[in-house]
Order: sequence, then structure tokens, then C-alpha cells
Amino acid sequence: MFDYETLKLIWWVLISVLLIGFVITDGFDMGVGTLIPIIGKSDDERRMMINSIAPHWEGNQVWLVLAAGAIFAAWPAVYATAFSGFYVAMMLTLFALFFRPVGFDYRSKIEDPRWRTSWDWAIFTGSTVPPIIFGVAFGNILQGVPFVLDEFLRANYQGGFLDLLNPFSLLVGVFSLCLFVLQGSTWLQMKTEGEVRARARLVTMIVAPIAVLLFAVAGLWLASGIDGYVITSAIDVAGPSNPLLKTVEIQPGAWLANYELYPLTMLAPIVGLLFPLLALLASIFNRSAFAFISSSIAQFGVLLTCGISMFPFILPSSLDPSHSFTVWDATSSEVTLNIMTITAMIFLPLILLYTSWAYFKMFGRIGKSFLDKYRHSAY
Repeated sequence: MFDYETLKLIWWVLISVLLIGFVITDGFDMGVGTLIPIIGKSDDERRMMINSIAPHWEGNQVWLVLAAGAIFAAWPAVYATAFSGFYVAMMLTLFALFFRPVGFDYRSKIEDPRWRTSWDWAIFTGSTVPPIIFGVAFGNILQGVPFVLDEFLRANYQGGFLDLLNPFSLLVGVFSLCLFVLQGSTWLQMKTEGEVRARARLVTMIVAPIAVLLFAVAGLWLASGIDGYVITSAIDVAGPSNPLLKTVEIQPGAWLANYELYPLTMLAPIVGLLFPLLALLASIFNRSAFAFISSSIAQFGVLLTCGISMFPFILPSSLDPSHSFTVWDATSSEVTLNIMTITAMIFLPLILLYTSWAYFKMFGRIGKSFLDKYRHSAY
């Protein structure tokens, strides 16, 4: 259906779309989970916050599952290397995520303040740890991952968990958490009433400038203090997936090369810097829907910035740069990508359709009247 080069580009775009879908949708419900014990001052207020995401949080995690599945199928070597190399971090993420479903389901089973407070902090943990780890992972990928390939293309990861906790990756981890909290606070503005909504506006006004500052600092750090990767040999973009058939060099400022080649791509970091501030302005002027849309566009700009900076690299190797995985040499076969593309053309529109329908049907604010009406059936 498509030639091999086009298929490789299509799946770089589709996996990016799935990751963006995750940070926009699961971003707001994890952001709300982080804010539950912080801005929810009473049991009713915390229930309002939980029920604002109740119809969507499980469906939102489909984007994360789809993204992981797509990476497994389209970039199997990347999946094997990253998920085994970051094994401890991934397991921490998984165990943290366990707290969310049990927290939502068990919290209201017993009317005991200590019981409910314990589950509130469990939801907080399950919503706060994953964004930080995702950010830390991206921060390490931008610096290069310590792995090499043998003659059979088997990856040998030579790092440890503590090596992941370096200053730049921790900065990106905190920035990632700020983006999720920004998304959650703008969602609460749009979906709740009264004091919860007022406090959510305040959180947006505090977090938005912090997110802009951290994004700017990370960008300057990446430009001046972290070397990037450049392919220095000819590469067959439609050829077989073998990372050992190219040569790569580490060069200062190389992560900025694509912006010099294609100046229009500068729009991505500009969007990442501008739209959190628009979310702040929308919050000041009490335009909650515009605040949420602005926050969502900011997530898009930030992830697109990361993708453009690294392209065509997916997982660079800090031990032997020539072993780095790129869009051109880390993909599945042409037949596999064609089958996946046809499947995506059928099912991705269906997912978008039923997701949009669910949001439309569940549109409306959650307030005290909702809790009074559904006191014994809501979360």
C-alpha cells in the first residue's frame, strides 16, 4: 500500500499521536489525582474532583496501552532495549498505577475519614509517580542511553537505576509533573464548581509560569550543555532495519540541527512556551474551556519539540553512537507496517469517535447537587 520509507515515517507520526493523546487525556486525570489531597479540603470536595474524571480515567489509559503496543509492534528493538534497560523505572510506574483503580473503587466503600484519606494519598501516589518517571525517561533518552548491540543485534544495557537520576533528567521529570498538574487544574476549572474551581484556577496561575520557566531552562541546557547525535554516513531510508549499517557522531548543539534546516519547526517550542501562559491568562479572565484547550496545545507543542529535536533518532546510544536506533533502521518489516497501518486506519478513527461521544455525553460540571443526587452511587 505504501513504500517502506513512507511507512517508517507514518509510524513515527502515529506513535507521536498516541503519546500526545496520552499526555492530553491521561494527563488531566493524573493531574487531578495529584491535586486531590492538595486542593480538596473536605470529603465532598475530593469526591467532586474524583467524579469529574470518573467517566474517563479508565478509557484515557487506552492511549498509554496503545502507545506501548505500537512501539512493541513497529519498533520491536526499541521496545526491547528501552523496557529492559528502564526495567526498574517501568516497574515503579506499574506499581504506582495499581493504586489508582483500587483507590477510586475502594475509597467510598467505608465512611471513615482515615480510610478515605489513606486512599486519597494512594491516588496521589499513583498519579504523581508516573509523570515524573516519564519525564526522567525522556531526559535520559535525550542524553543517550548506555547500551550496545552485538552482532546478532541483541542489546546489552550497561546502566543502573540510579544512573537515571541525573540533574537534567530530574529537571525534565519535574517539568513533566508540572505539565500534568497544569492539565489537571484546567480540567477542574472546566468541570467543577465553587471553592474547588477557585483553587484550581489558583493552581493554574502558579504552575503555568513554572512550567514555562522549566521548559526554557531545559531547552537552554539541551542547546548548550548536552551534545546531540548526527548521522555521518549514507543511510538507506528504505533499506533493512539494521542499526549497525551507519555511523553516528556526537556533536555539540546537534539537537538543534533540524530547526536550522526547517525553520518552520520552531513553531513547536514556541507553542510549548506560549500556550501555558495563555492558559494562565484564560484562568485570570475565567475562561475555563480556553484554559484547558491552551494547556492541551501546550502538551502537543512540548512533545512535538522533543520529537523534532531528536528526529530521526528514537533511542540514541551513549556507549556507541553508531548503535543508536533511528526511524530508518529500527522498524519492523514492510509487511508488518502495512498490516499495522491498515489496522490503524480502521480502529484509530473508531477510538476517536467513541472517545468523543463519551466526553460529549458526560459534559457538564460536578458540584454539590451532583453529590446530593448520587450520594450512594458516585465515587
